[in-house]
Amino acid sequence: MPSRIVVRPREYHDSVRLMRLSQLLRKEAGVSEAMIMMATPNNRKILDTTGFCSEQARNANPEDLIVAVTAQTEEEADAAIATAIHMLQKNMENAGNAVQAGTLDEAISLHPDINFACISVPGSFAADEAEQALERGLNVFLFSDNVTIEDEKRLKQTALKQNRLLMGPDCGTAIINGAAIGFANAVARGPVGIVAASGTGAQEISSLLDWMDVGISHIIGTGGRDLHQDIGGATMCQALELMAQDPQTDIIVVTSKPPSAIAQDRVFATTARIGKPIIFNFLGATPPADAAGAECCATLAETALATARHVRPEATLPCAPQADRDDFIRNALDTRTPVQRYVRGLYAGGTLCYEALLLLGDIPGGVYSNLKHDSHALTDIFTSQGHTVIDMGDDAYTQGRAHPMIDPGLRNQRILHEAADPEVALLLLDLVIGYGAQDNPARNLAEILHTARNIAGQDGRSLPVIVTICGTRHDIQNYSDQVEQLEQAGVMVTRSNAEAVTLAKRYVEAINV
Repeated sequence: MPSRIVVRPREYHDSVRLMRLSQLLRKEAGVSEAMIMMATPNNRKILDTTGFCSEQARNANPEDLIVAVTAQTEEEADAAIATAIHMLQKNMENAGNAVQAGTLDEAISLHPDINFACISVPGSFAADEAEQALERGLNVFLFSDNVTIEDEKRLKQTALKQNRLLMGPDCGTAIINGAAIGFANAVARGPVGIVAASGTGAQEISSLLDWMDVGISHIIGTGGRDLHQDIGGATMCQALELMAQDPQTDIIVVTSKPPSAIAQDRVFATTARIGKPIIFNFLGATPPADAAGAECCATLAETALATARHVRPEATLPCAPQADRDDFIRNALDTRTPVQRYVRGLYAGGTLCYEALLLLGDIPGGVYSNLKHDSHALTDIFTSQGHTVIDMGDDAYTQGRAHPMIDPGLRNQRILHEAADPEVALLLLDLVIGYGAQDNPARNLAEILHTARNIAGQDGRSLPVIVTICGTRHDIQNYSDQVEQLEQAGVMVTRSNAEAVTLAKRYVEAINV
């Protein structure tokens, strides 16, 4: 099929806008694939690994725009390129006609009562924008990633001096006084405050609490590096103090990947002064011996349950029926070929991915990942090895493109790639719904899994799939409808990530018996 690739020098567009334009272009007559993206190094590699590149695209600069299409005929490919350029131009014209502030100062003059800024710009510009907002007395939700740790340290020091809150960089989730910011779920108000260095960790815990009829007062995100030794838990300690003073908050949950020793000491020193119940979930970390009275949980699901029982002692975790889990294992074993032996986890949520690594960690051969820095670190983040679990929301995949919870295109490509590998025995996936996510992500996932199963079926292989849905019954995507679409596609749907990973591990262990 003919392809067309056009590079438009020094033409920047927001990654979410480019994702939406790519989706529209795929609906044009004869178009089988379309990608409109900034020419970052990783985006160029994505094009190259799919055989969808050109010398001009390989040599493009990160501030250049790439438009690439494949169609059934030469005429349809040319028409698609023309349509793409028209959509881009129309987008720029519409943006120019919109009533909007051109600067932060203009925005403040239009709305003098604002005290909160949400920043989502390329990482190279994000620190300057955040600093300006802090200096003007605003609290900041810094969604942008690819901000240097030196800039993060400087910004958090500024925030503390200004007595303002800096959530981020790379902060994905917050709920302040019931207002959801970034990726968050429709949860009931209640007595639980969550301080989280992990976005999907906060979403998983808050969603499971909602299923157990326990509500949230606030979620304060800190950004994934806040507990790094160079930052020392600056925002987490500040957030804990705010939760301690908040009359709406009776119970506090702290969740993160393992903290540095310095940050952990500071966090426990802060919580020792707080006279409220606190439940800790430092995934994979051992609590200090002197953390007397601290309630520590190993998984996100356990954390949600322990918290819920402070409010409702009879609370129980939602889970898939045991019979359904048993049937899934039995059918997967009955239909596998002898060469199929590896699990491949493709996660949009970084904390969910990290939890999966911990729960799968002792299976024979170990697990490879882009989150590891030892002998099981992936040598190529675009190629799996043995058992592999990948955080596809990592900075390396999101430079110049939207997060996979917004744009699943890159993960969809990876699903098809894994389906073509005869050694893959199981796909393990997450589906995060709620504010900021797609309108109907289950439909998109079901469609790509149908294609993936056709690829596997050409070699006489089945392709079992487990998906955990992170969300609530109140989310706009309709949780029940998302479950139904996936189950109709032959997917095993679980209610928590721990449940999904435990089921995947059970299958791998059964293979190795």
